Amino acid sequence: MLLQTCAVAAACLAASLPGVAGQTFQRLGTCPDLGCILPPDQQDFLPGQEFDIRFEIHAPQNGSEAAVPNAVPDANFKATITKVGGKGKGKGKGTSPESIAAFFGRKTEPALETWTFSWYEDLFARDARKPSVVRVASRAYRRVALYEPGDYVVNLEYTYGGQKKTTTATWTVRPLATKKKAKNVIFFIGDGMTTNMITAARLLAHKTVNGRYQSLLALDGFPVLGHQMTHSIDTFITDSANSASALYSGHKGSVDALGVYADSSPDPHDDPKVETIVELLSRIWGSAWGAVSTAHISDATPTALTGHSRRRSTLGVLVDQALNGVRNYSWTKTGGPDVYFGGGAEQFIPGPGSFQGKDYYQEFANQGYSVSWNRTALLSAPNNKKALGIFCKGTLPVWLDRHIFPDHVNSLNNHPSGANGPAKDIPGLKDMTLKAIDVLHARGGSKGFFLMSEAASIDKQMHAMDYDRALGELLELDDAIRATIQKLEQMRILDDTLIVVSADHGHGFDVFGSSDTKYAAAQTDPRSKRNAIGVYERSGLSQYVLPPPAGTSYGTGPNFPLNWDPRYVLAAGVVAHPDMRESHGVGPRPRAAAYIGGPGQAYARETEGFLVNGTLPTDQLQGVHSLTDVPVYAMGPCQADFGGTYNNIDVFFKIAGCLGLGHGTNRTSRG
Repeated sequence: MLLQTCAVAAACLAASLPGVAGQTFQRLGTCPDLGCILPPDQQDFLPGQEFDIRFEIHAPQNGSEAAVPNAVPDANFKATITKVGGKGKGKGKGTSPESIAAFFGRKTEPALETWTFSWYEDLFARDARKPSVVRVASRAYRRVALYEPGDYVVNLEYTYGGQKKTTTATWTVRPLATKKKAKNVIFFIGDGMTTNMITAARLLAHKTVNGRYQSLLALDGFPVLGHQMTHSIDTFITDSANSASALYSGHKGSVDALGVYADSSPDPHDDPKVETIVELLSRIWGSAWGAVSTAHISDATPTALTGHSRRRSTLGVLVDQALNGVRNYSWTKTGGPDVYFGGGAEQFIPGPGSFQGKDYYQEFANQGYSVSWNRTALLSAPNNKKALGIFCKGTLPVWLDRHIFPDHVNSLNNHPSGANGPAKDIPGLKDMTLKAIDVLHARGGSKGFFLMSEAASIDKQMHAMDYDRALGELLELDDAIRATIQKLEQMRILDDTLIVVSADHGHGFDVFGSSDTKYAAAQTDPRSKRNAIGVYERSGLSQYVLPPPAGTSYGTGPNFPLNWDPRYVLAAGVVAHPDMRESHGVGPRPRAAAYIGGPGQAYARETEGFLVNGTLPTDQLQGVHSLTDVPVYAMGPCQADFGGTYNNIDVFFKIAGCLGLGHGTNRTSRG
């Protein structure tokens, strides 16, 4: 949700700035003063990790912050940096403050930039359409790095209203080993996945006898379990863009932002950037890397590996950045992914969805990629060649529809070529992940590989309150993890591979009983349908693990429910949802929001069933993310590092430490 609104032309410059603090909009989420330091206070870095610095001086023209009428931002601001406890002088070792340019060995200061943006101070100002306007003076220092562990103090001195002011930020460079402990890393992300969802998925697919499970999830066999906190830099409820960026870079971002600290500039792609795990891995070790997702491959979680943009919605740009690197500011280029599998044909078919209207199937082919549009082509693609696999427009149809309700899949108009008709022979997450391992192992060789594999529609189906489809996606993830462990054992590289499974954020989901669908259907009074819900001793045991009626066979194999549509189904819900009509149980088509009577009367799920009053603003058509911590499972080298409770940025530092990426002697950038 964008909480800034474009009130005048200049306001659009700040359209993707971050959200709210206590229902008060923020001028710039990382900037509590009129002097802004990006990266802001309390940021950690890997030794040698490349990043940008931006300083902004704000001069409010109106609103509650405008202490000086017609104020002009101080263009002569001074920025210095000091290494705490440093020895000697010059280039990062001085105990005395040095100018930023001198500290990083720059002969000249970057050009001064100026612009104007506007924002709303609160809901009253938004409703009245009375924006606050801010003039800005700024300088950006591109592609710098800090190599010596320890603390660094950055001071920004400026004048406002004739008074001298100072903004201070402390940055910390963490000590980190440079020796590789893991040759390979596979990072599974269940987008939106929480412990409660994992518990529900286990109940669906695994039988109990007298309260004891007779089989378990693959996740249940991991030796180490921890939890990570998901807050973004300026909100306690995160989205997938900045949370994925935190996992991949060790730096928190703002809602919608990928691989940058969101500034207030007109260009969403010039915000100060920070190097990600695959950019570091490619630069330092030359390892192979890949991304697999059941979403469109231009979605936030896969593109956060290489994307640097304030707006996750710039899909075509993000695909181009994955292939070619950032085109401005001489930023890091990874050489492109060795594996890129998912949906999102709109960003590859030449036209309005692709970058500059180009044919990105051809752009990838020109750089030596095999191109696959279906499972058959994917499995036959050569393992020694970089591989692109785009299997449909948009997000891949979910596991439940591919396996249980294929009529829905066959009704879609989502062929990856852009031709009319449905995408067919679509691979699942397991197919894509196992093929990715083959390609990455062949191409990485002695240098190893990094793979991110995402079960994206756990989140997407939770947004729609379609719990059966969300849990089906989680079971598909678990099936892919089980198969991956078996494959790594067969390849004799399991002991060399760190496997991490986590989420980027959660949803407020839980199961509170069961529901008798036969009884509910027989009730004519919608309110009486709630009496079909059984709690405590009336909730009973899972019916999903029992064989379906005679003559019915889902044929979904082990580790999945035998019956997706029993009489007694899960009674489940989320804490954040629009007004909705609820009748528990699976349907033959995915659930979506619908307007009943016009805006402000949006209903999710069915238009039948009993009414559940919403908890969200009336303009929201789907569920939202929640505050909950999310689990982190680990297996392999460095697995013990992942126990306990920690911040999401620490996932990056734990993986980077295991890969030996604190390689301060490999100085390909300045500083």
